[in-house]
Amino acid sequence: MADGTPKTPADTSRTAPEASVVGEDWATIMAGIADRSSHLVQDFMTRTAANPTQAVSMGMADSVNIAGAFLELMTKLATDPNKLLDAQMGLWRDYMDLWRSTALRMMGEQAPAVIEPSKEDRRFKDEAWRDNQVFDFIKQSYLLTSRWMQATVAEVEGLDPQTKRKVDFFTKQFTDALAPTNFAATNPEVLRATVESKGENLIKGLQNLLEDLEKGKGKLRVSMTDETAFTVGKNVAVTPGKVVARTRLMELIQYTPTTEKVHDTPIVIIPPWINKFYILDLREKNSLVKWLTDQGYTTFIMSWANPDETMAEVNFEDYMKDGAIAAKDAAMAATGAGQVHMAGYCLGGTLLSATAAYLKAKKDTSLASITLMAAMTDFKDVGDLRVFIDEDQVKRLEDRMAETGYLDAADMATTFNLLRSNDLIWSFVVSNYLLGKEPFPFDLLYWNSDSTRMPKAMHSFYLRNMYLDNLLAKPGGVTLGGVPIDLGSVTVPVYLISCKEDHIAPWTSTFEATGLFKSPLRFVLSASGHIAGIVNPPVANKYCYWTNDKKAKTGAAWFQGATEHPGSWWTDWNAWLAPMSGKMVKARQPGDGKLKAITDAPGEFVKARAV
Repeated sequence: MADGTPKTPADTSRTAPEASVVGEDWATIMAGIADRSSHLVQDFMTRTAANPTQAVSMGMADSVNIAGAFLELMTKLATDPNKLLDAQMGLWRDYMDLWRSTALRMMGEQAPAVIEPSKEDRRFKDEAWRDNQVFDFIKQSYLLTSRWMQATVAEVEGLDPQTKRKVDFFTKQFTDALAPTNFAATNPEVLRATVESKGENLIKGLQNLLEDLEKGKGKLRVSMTDETAFTVGKNVAVTPGKVVARTRLMELIQYTPTTEKVHDTPIVIIPPWINKFYILDLREKNSLVKWLTDQGYTTFIMSWANPDETMAEVNFEDYMKDGAIAAKDAAMAATGAGQVHMAGYCLGGTLLSATAAYLKAKKDTSLASITLMAAMTDFKDVGDLRVFIDEDQVKRLEDRMAETGYLDAADMATTFNLLRSNDLIWSFVVSNYLLGKEPFPFDLLYWNSDSTRMPKAMHSFYLRNMYLDNLLAKPGGVTLGGVPIDLGSVTVPVYLISCKEDHIAPWTSTFEATGLFKSPLRFVLSASGHIAGIVNPPVANKYCYWTNDKKAKTGAAWFQGATEHPGSWWTDWNAWLAPMSGKMVKARQPGDGKLKAITDAPGEFVKARAV
């Protein structure tokens, strides 16, 4: 998929449920399910009696705030009943067309569909949704109602922009949740599996559901992969190296060279601390750190600590000083180099941009270049994430964080999953709970489930100064270490890589950095999404990228004149980095310099799981 999420393995059986399995047979199956599953439910209730189930998590969203948005929507709808009546009449006409089309098909005639799912919608991939008249009617009925509901909400006038975002977003969440694919009685694949297994799929699905509730300590934590199939350091995050520095916030890993000589200037990567660093080191064939090492770079990456309640007051400035700057200084000490390249991914790139401005103000010339990967610097337009961020919701979130000292990892994970709910929530609900399948081992989804906490002080600063007030884009808007941060003061070369289908850092927003930095700058756009667009090794030859050396005021204007290139942007980045990386020198082994090896890669911090 474009955003890096995997496809659920398809069921090769394509026949519709047998019509003969009705009445007494079906009742017998369901009675057996009820009898055999009752002890599972009773066992779960007994074990959780002392810890009552909490409300279903909505990530960073606040249920009271959402309810208020829909109350305002209903008030606006009531003021214009004619518009609502017109919408209902439109839905009625669509249903008349659907009845007529269905009747013709039942009489053996050909009739075009009134509505079809989009090509990207994989919920209705089973052929029964097309070939079976009953399921085709259910499918089209759902699509018509869903379209009507979302269009009616979208056309309501008089709502402020933030309220409109909320009702549009959560109306879609509501319609996605009510899809017939999500219910056993209206999903042909589930019905077929239930008949063929005599209900074993539902028994196993209930077991999976209870296990996920237990794993989430009362909150439903949907399993996306077989987490027992992976161990950090054994089959993910396996590139050889050593931890050569450690602070309270990070471990710095130096990777073992694979070439006899290396560029004099090393590179330090700052991953986001929302997730673990090994998204850039999943397997040898798609590991960015392994690929950089093979190109002759002394490569370092930071592994962030997973905060607990003792780190509640750790702030954004601490992440800069004890994180980015400490890593830079350690890499220089380990290699003896006078400068380093630094690359920041997502939130790590936001931190790196501020760090570069801070170092410039301090007259520190140790940066050779900076690379921002899918990183926001101007937060004027942040896409659907804006739904979760306004003054009321941030205040309520701060109150929640005050109780624990951090934002729970599950809240952050749920927020991102809601942005792609059909792929990252409902497809697994169907597979795990209705079809009773075991989650498929997949390293990317293991990493996605290995999320981290966010310290209270840091996250509050980040949300308020970046998302709410967009102060990083304003000269002097943010102060770190007593220094007013001005991105326009940065003079080192900047490489900006963004992703065309990114739903977390929209590329038209990341493009705004081209107007903030005054230094030599190269903007490159990769195909695909926030993960797959960045983790795109040349050997895969899967996605293309676009370049345009001419300046443009907007991303749209830039793209009109851009040239498409096959293959990975990694090769373009290497061509940009190499000429600025100094002479070739003897390869440096981790621990041979001023910094001695502390432990083997991937270190200890990465092994701390939040859930």
